[in-house]
Order: sequence, then structure tokens, then C-alpha cells
Amino acid sequence: MLRSCQYCGRVHDTKYMCPQKERRIKERQSYKKKEGRKIQVFRRGERWRRKSVDIRTRDRYCCQICKRKLYGAKRVETEGISVHHIVPIVEDWDARLDDSNLISLCGRHHEMAEKGEIPRKELQEIARQQEEEDEGAV
Repeated sequence: MLRSCQYCGRVHDTKYMCPQKERRIKERQSYKKKEGRKIQVFRRGERWRRKSVDIRTRDRYCCQICKRKLYGAKRVETEGISVHHIVPIVEDWDARLDDSNLISLCGRHHEMAEKGEIPRKELQEIARQQEEEDEGAV
């Protein structure tokens, strides 16, 4: 079957790999790899380690969803707490260290947040409340 190629404008068989299409695919893959490496380097860095400890300390090493008894939480989880980027790093690199974009979650709720089962707006509101509570304690 013949089709017009969106990469070069010529008519090719659908099974034919246009050189321009192949080049564009490689460019996209290269970009994704570079971004992925950049994020990996950040996550292994000292700035992230310090910020992660700061956020867990701010949140008193408790899952903030469990603390509010949301999404089926029956008790406050304090084991396996990790820091979640509400807006992922790939979407907003500049917000990667913003306190208002970070929240402490247990494994279960972290996974739910990653899947979008907990709305970002709700997580942002909780992070904002934690910031206010932390400022009031100082």
C-alpha cells in the first residue's frame, strides 16, 4: 500500500522506512536518553539528598495521605517514606527542588500518586499546608 510520507512528503510503500523518518526517530530517542541521564544524575546528587531529608523532616517522616486518612488509609504510615515530585521532573525541571512541589508519601500512596489516582491539586494543597505548618513552628 502506498502512502504519503509525513517526514519527506514523497509517496512510499507503508513498509518502507524513509531515511528522514529514521533520522527523526533517532533524534527523539537521543533527546529522551539525555533527559533521562540528567534526571538520574540529579537524583544521585547531594542537593536532592539534602532536600529529600528536609521534606521528610518537614512532614515528620509520615505519609501525608495516611495522616489525613485519605484514600483508604487506616493508620499513619511511617515506614518506607519517600519524597514525591507532585509535578514530575520531566514536566518541570525548574520545580525539582521547590518545597511546594514535594511531599512525603508511603509506598502505596506514592504509587497511587504516580498513576494519577491522587490528583495533583490535592497533593499541592497538602504540601502548601505543610509549608504553612512548618513556618508556624519556626
